[in-house]
Amino acid sequence: MEVPDDAPDDCPVCGAPYDSVSRHADGLMVSLRETERYARVCFDPVTVVTDDGPQGRIDFYHHTHEQA
Repeated sequence: MEVPDDAPDDCPVCGAPYDSVSRHADGLMVSLRETERYARVCFDPVTVVTDDGPQGRIDFYHHTHEQA
């Protein structure tokens, strides 16, 4: 998991502000239950350029209850 350097100000999926963003290259698990901290997570597939060429990633935009 990494944090993208070029993260936008608002979520590119829903347009709302978000609390944090994380970028994932490997396996991941998603719980579809609301938690104390987050009400929604938006998923945005992206392509990043690495030394090995273009690679697929998924950015997770974590929205608090107030932001959702």
